[in-house]
Order: sequence, then structure tokens, then C-alpha cells
Amino acid sequence: MSHSPIRAYLRPNGSWGLRNHVLVLPLHSALSSSARAIEDACPGAVAITHDWSGEVDGDLQRIIRILAGFASNPNNFATIFLSLGSANEEEIIAQAENLGLANVVHLSLPHIGSTKLLIDVGIREASDLLVRAHEQIRIEAPWSAIVLGLECGGSDALSGITANPALGVASDRLVELGAMSVLGETTEILGAEHLLAARAITQDIGQRIIETVARYEKSINYEGIDLRGAQPSRGNIEGGLSTLEEKSLGAAKKAGNAQLSGVLEYAEIPPARGLYFMDTPGHDIEQLTGYAAGHINIVVFTTGRGTPTGSAIMPVIKVATNSPMAMKLSDLIDLDAGSIADGMETLAEVGTRIFDEIIRIANGCETKAEISGNHEFALSRMYKTIVSYDA
Repeated sequence: MSHSPIRAYLRPNGSWGLRNHVLVLPLHSALSSSARAIEDACPGAVAITHDWSGEVDGDLQRIIRILAGFASNPNNFATIFLSLGSANEEEIIAQAENLGLANVVHLSLPHIGSTKLLIDVGIREASDLLVRAHEQIRIEAPWSAIVLGLECGGSDALSGITANPALGVASDRLVELGAMSVLGETTEILGAEHLLAARAITQDIGQRIIETVARYEKSINYEGIDLRGAQPSRGNIEGGLSTLEEKSLGAAKKAGNAQLSGVLEYAEIPPARGLYFMDTPGHDIEQLTGYAAGHINIVVFTTGRGTPTGSAIMPVIKVATNSPMAMKLSDLIDLDAGSIADGMETLAEVGTRIFDEIIRIANGCETKAEISGNHEFALSRMYKTIVSYDA
């Protein structure tokens, strides 16, 4: 095993956290304001909010998987669950524990008796957990401690020339050292899926990449939407992209040249070292949520037009594709890859800077998104019909 400069938090199940969050997670939309109140009263705690109200439909298992995976992400020291006491909420907590979440607090509104008491108890529990979290120290970790998510949003004409291939250089280096790296955004590789499939370590994995893209496209087309005809988006066009193929070929470069070790369903946890493809929507916040639920613990997000999007539990490093935008939005951008287009640096040099930034952030330095408090969350849904409600 090669020496690693990473220091992280070792979890009881052997996974590694790059952060040590105390997460407050409401299991019903009605408890979102309570989660925010606990977060506001406990500096250092983080909370998310969402719109799931216990409805039981075709998305139920997807939602359970997302919330359980998000709660048990290794970047969380502990998770405080706020619930209304339903069976599906209990299932989320049980799955989170099965996925390795060691420090669990479950606060049930019916059991406690009032929202005010729920918040008061939540504040006390969060305060105690924060003390315990602060007592844990980072220790030397292997390269496999890094589970990297590859993301792009607001692509422009330079995305496939500067930031994306530079990120690919960093990703390749991490995979070679023993880390995991995950490429997502199924809509972003339309037209380039055959190139990724050709890099799969087995023929079966290559076929799964092709089938995953075809499945996603079919799920959209049944609504009468021509996904290929709708791409690139208006923002991409304004950024200088002209065709779907140009966008997809550029987006795929985030994954470098490593072989593909497997295909993951949305929010699925990668099983071992290597490069993976996860079937995610192109919506940035939904993808980041799926990444976190899949136990990715750090993300590099390339952008040509700028975005403040972050995550409550994963550090999200923003890399600009062009220097003018990086300078204009310096409060959002962590690293400028536009120097490649300006002729100031090579692809390899910027790839090394991204690699070094990943190590720096993994060891505890904050990203711009963390500093600004951007931690968006969105549940990804596939179905519309509500069958019933879980009481």
C-alpha cells in the first residue's frame, strides 16, 4: 500500500469520514422546520429539509434508500432522526444502522409530545454529540479513504478542454493509488456511452453502461420528451456548446482514462476501489444527494457558468473552466482551470493542482461552498402516482 498523506476519521465498520458531522435528519416534511431550529441552536450541527410526507408509491424504496444512505454517510459522526413514528421511518433508521451508522438518536414526535419539546430534546442531544465528535481525532488513512464524486454543471465551450479533462487527470491518479471515483449524470453521457463501455474491465460491465443509458432515455421518452433533441440546454448553448455530442464527450472526460470497474444504481455504495458509473439525473442537487447516499465523501464540481450548489455533508470543490468567471465569482470558485485555455498551464499541471486540492480539503480545509453554508438537498423521484400514505 502506498503511503497516504490523508488523515481522516475511522468509523466502526472500517469506512472513513473526511468530515465529522452531527446530522439532523427529518423523516417527514412536517419536521423540516424542527430540524432547522436544532441546527440554528447548535453551531456545528447540520440539517437538511425535504418534501417527503410519507407517501407510499413507486418511489418509496428509492426514498428509503436515499435517506438511509445519506444518514449513514461516513462523513457523519452521528445522525439525529426526527420522526412521526411510522413503519417506513423505522425502516430508514434500521437500514442506516445496517449501512454502518454507529451513533443514532431517534426522536419521535408522538412519543415526546410536542414540537417545542422535540426541538428542546434535539438541541440537548446535538450538543452532547458535538462534544463527542470534537473529541475524535483524525488518524492516518489509506488512499481508499477517498471516495470521489465527479460532477459538472453549467457547462460551457471550455468544459471539455480545461476543467473536465484536468479533473480526469486527478481522478486517474487517485484510482491508481487505490481510491474510488464515481462518474454520474446519465443525461451527460448520451452519445458517449459507447466510449465508456469500451473502457469497462469486463464485457458485461460495458453492456450494463449501454443498457443503463438506454433505460434512462426510455424512461424519459415515454413522456413524449426527446431527450437527445432537448440537449444541450439553453444555458449550455449560451456557454458556447452546440451539440449533444460535444457536451457528452466533454462531460465524460471527468472520468479520465481509467477502466470502469462497475455500474451503480442511484445512491448505491461502490463495493471496492476503482472507477464507477452511477445512474443519476442531470439535476445537480439530486445528483449530489445520490452521491452522498452512495457514501461518496468528497466531490469535485466543474462549472463554466458558476453555481453555489453544495452539500450538507460532502465537501464540494468548485473548479472553473474559464478564468473570467473564476475571477467574477471568486466567492464560489475554489480553483481556476481556465489557465489551460490561457496557455499559462498544461493539463497535467492543473490536474496536479486539483489532486492537491482534493487532499487539502479531505484533510479538513473548507471549500467555498462550506464556508458560505450552501448545503442543498433534493429527493430524486421517478414516479408520480401516490398510492397511499404511511400512517
